[in-house]
This record gives sequence, structure tokens and C-alpha cells, in this order.
Amino acid sequence: MFNLKQFFIASLFFSCFTAFAEEPAQTSTTEGANPNGYISDDLYIFMHTGPSKNYRILGSVDAGTPITIMSGAEDGFVQIKDDKAREGWVESKFITTEPGLKQQLESVNQTLVDTQEALNQAQQQLPVLQQNNTNLLAENAALQDTIDGLEQQLEQERQMQQQKVQKEQHLLLTYGGGIGIGGIIIGVILTLFLSRRRRYDGW
Repeated sequence: MFNLKQFFIASLFFSCFTAFAEEPAQTSTTEGANPNGYISDDLYIFMHTGPSKNYRILGSVDAGTPITIMSGAEDGFVQIKDDKAREGWVESKFITTEPGLKQQLESVNQTLVDTQEALNQAQQQLPVLQQNNTNLLAENAALQDTIDGLEQQLEQERQMQQQKVQKEQHLLLTYGGGIGIGGIIIGVILTLFLSRRRRYDGW
């Protein structure tokens, strides 16, 4: 049954195949030179000592082998250096600037390995990230509780301060009223006392 993993692998292979078809990869030879061509996807071809099949055969070159082109075409042959540092001539019709299927497959496999490794690392980090998220949520809840507590304390202090001010105002009113009443009483007493004194003096 076709599943998501098979679809992912197929999509990845297709993407890498397309990318390599558009841009040739750079693969080092044994002497460190950068290849600028490849042997096309036949089984193998023969390398000759000169630009003709009449020259002695040096050996075979496998399909897909990265090569370095040493000179231009001459009588349908091109001088190359293969991945074994051998120099010789091969038919130019077997030279291509695009990597062969073998190199493309190796590259896709490496990309798949790298992707799988990145996926494994992400899966390993996921529990840590989830735990960090849980911790942050707990810290946020604790901070919110602290804020609520401080707001309640602030409201209580505000109410207490308001009650204190009201009590002081009530005391001031009480003292002021008492003083006023006392003054009135003293005034009445003094008036009565002075009135009686005048009466007695008149006799």
C-alpha cells in the first residue's frame, strides 16, 4: 500500500534528479581535479592512447564515471583523465556534462540519509521543546497568580487607606461638633450668670 513515507521518498528522489539534471555536480578525482564531464550511461567504454580506435586500449571506463576533459574533440575523440588518474582518449559521443544515474542515485541516497538524520534530530528535540513549553506555561500561570495576589493586596490597601481617611474625617467632625456644642453651652451659662448678676446688683 502506498503510504506517506513512500510518497516523501519518491518526491525527494524526483526533486534531486531534476536538480542534478539542471546543474552538474562537482566530484573530485584522485588527484583533486574538478571534473567537467561524465561518461554517459552505457555499460563501459574503452580508453585509447590516441584519438582513434586504432590506438592501443588503455582500459575501460565505467558509465557515469566523472572525468576531466584535457583537450577538445579531435576526429570524434576527446582526451580525458578519469577517476583513476589515467589519461587517454575516448569517443566524444560518450561524453556528457550531466552526471550519470549512478551519481544521481548516490546523491539522492545521501540526501535521503541527511533528511532522515535531520528528522531524527527533530524528533529527539520534540520532547525537550514540549517540556520547555509546559514549563513556560506553568511559569506564566504562576506569574499570573502573583499578579492577581498583588492586585488584591493593592485593592485591600486602597480600601484600608480610604477607610482611614473617612475615620479621620469623622473624628474631625465629631471633635468639631463637640467643641461647637461646648461653646454654645458655655455661652448660655455665661449669659444666664451675667443676667442674674445684673439683677442682684439692681437691688
